[in-house]
Amino acid sequence: MIQLENITKEYDSPSAAAGTIVAAQRLNLDVPTGEIFGLVGPNGAGKTTTLKMICGLIAPTAGRVIVNGIDVARQPEDAQKFIGYLADFFSLYDDLKVSEYLEYFASAYKMDTKSIPMRVDEVIKHIGLESKRNAMIHGLSRGMKQRLGIGRAIIHDPLLLILDEPAAGLDPKARVELKNLLRDLQGKGKTIFITSHILSDLEEVCTSVALIENGRLLRVGRLEEVMRDGRPARRFRIRLASADGAFASRLAGWSGVTDVRTEPVGAEFSFGGGDADLAELIRAFVSAGAPVCSIYELSESLEQLYLRISSGENS
Repeated sequence: MIQLENITKEYDSPSAAAGTIVAAQRLNLDVPTGEIFGLVGPNGAGKTTTLKMICGLIAPTAGRVIVNGIDVARQPEDAQKFIGYLADFFSLYDDLKVSEYLEYFASAYKMDTKSIPMRVDEVIKHIGLESKRNAMIHGLSRGMKQRLGIGRAIIHDPLLLILDEPAAGLDPKARVELKNLLRDLQGKGKTIFITSHILSDLEEVCTSVALIENGRLLRVGRLEEVMRDGRPARRFRIRLASADGAFASRLAGWSGVTDVRTEPVGAEFSFGGGDADLAELIRAFVSAGAPVCSIYELSESLEQLYLRISSGENS
């Protein structure tokens, strides 16, 4: 759905001494159809610049952006038929009703006049605002306004939805509703390209991610692959039914076990072996009488992963 080919974007710095600002540096990225693809990075990393280049709102200094097989720079109007975009700071017309707002943008997208009422009904139902159809926008909650913004972005039924920080400022309930809406849209065949500072939210909904910093991509891939990438070993925690003072020292002597950290009734450790090796470790300790009651793998969060990879890339 999206192909970035050696995309670079440079800006002239306001200060002549500072030279050129590079917002994106030779980015290469493929986003398959049907993905919820997350772009992760701090402020100033180049996320919004990248999104705007995909939408055709700004032109790259070098490289090409392809959306659904169409070169965005050469055929911007054709490409934008497939794109729905929601900026991080978007405007709503407070003196319009919800239905009027969507009707306005349906007309702006040059939709067939006869089809607009039915499409507005579909979108209002899809974004869960049936009870607010005739409500004035100024009276909506932040979460409802966010859903209405997404409704505006999908009113022309685009294949690609691009969302810049859509969860910013939402309360926990509204964030859950937003994640459910995104999953629903993906289920209806949409490809979603999303940025967020709330990395736990991306971790819950994204199928693939790209980590970006200083305009460069650090890692790209399926979420589970990126989450494993670069980890020296898997990490586990064993819980015991009762305290065993010698357990941690015996565990540390086992082949493949490193970085053992003692806990009141158990231990945390890194393990370089595979599943069969882990099963043998557990069997041996249980056979020796260790009161093992559970063992589970510790997962690194997307935020921890980003901090680890970022610091490693810049060390």
